[in-house]
Amino acid sequence: MGYYLSNILILGCFYSILAISLNMAGGYAGVLSLSHAAFYGIGAYSVALLTVKTGVPFWPALMFGAFLAALSGCLVGIPTLRLKGDYLLIATLGFGEIFKNTLVNADTITEGPRGITAIPSPEVFSLPIKSDHNYLLLLLFVLLLCACSGFFIKKSPFGQVLFAIAEDEDGVAALGRNPSVFKLTIIGVSTFWAGVAGGLYAGWSGYINPSQFSINESIMILSMVLLGGLRSTGGAIIGAFSLVSLPEILRFVGFPDGDSALLRQMFYGALLVAVMYIRPRGLMGTVKLG
Repeated sequence: MGYYLSNILILGCFYSILAISLNMAGGYAGVLSLSHAAFYGIGAYSVALLTVKTGVPFWPALMFGAFLAALSGCLVGIPTLRLKGDYLLIATLGFGEIFKNTLVNADTITEGPRGITAIPSPEVFSLPIKSDHNYLLLLLFVLLLCACSGFFIKKSPFGQVLFAIAEDEDGVAALGRNPSVFKLTIIGVSTFWAGVAGGLYAGWSGYINPSQFSINESIMILSMVLLGGLRSTGGAIIGAFSLVSLPEILRFVGFPDGDSALLRQMFYGALLVAVMYIRPRGLMGTVKLG
């Protein structure tokens, strides 16, 4: 049971970092995305390729992957920020699919659908972090850093400009601010943390493959943000842990054996719909989607 619970907590920490980072762009500046799993994957594959194939130590590989994810986020943001609403979501969804298909087809580099194995764990003072307990402590520290960055951005003048852009972009431009610069900056910060989460995930699991960074992952992360509430760092954490733990809790509910999996999914979906109906702003959100 200890191993089982520690795995749930570790996954909750990974998704919390991803939800907080997506909330920075989507909640603060109104730039919702369906490609966040792609930047998560950039961080993971950067660590995997650099450590396994070139022998680069884990932490430099992690930083490279995080900055590469941030650079990729900005490059994707330059053309897509001209779009709004559903068109922006479709454009980011397209990038996510392109990234996944590239991983599958670039067989000589990424090992294709087989994935990359034997990814080394990170080391602290030359001691590898292999136990789940120690890795959970590391993730809690990184989660704290990510949450603090989100909180300070929210309270800063930079964050207030982002909120104004989300409400009235033309009005901000009329006041002499360049909304695109602010948006690209927060996208860079958002995707940087996604890359950090991806690199740490690769070090924890020891194995990655393209299916782990699909559109379904992006939808899951976005659902966590919306469930917790836009612009709420605490809400992003609650949303992440809720969607990670709820399916596991439902495993212990006494559904009929033959249809237990289907009934769990139906109950899970109905519960989420009910929560969003009762709390359209999310559990701790301050703004309503749309």
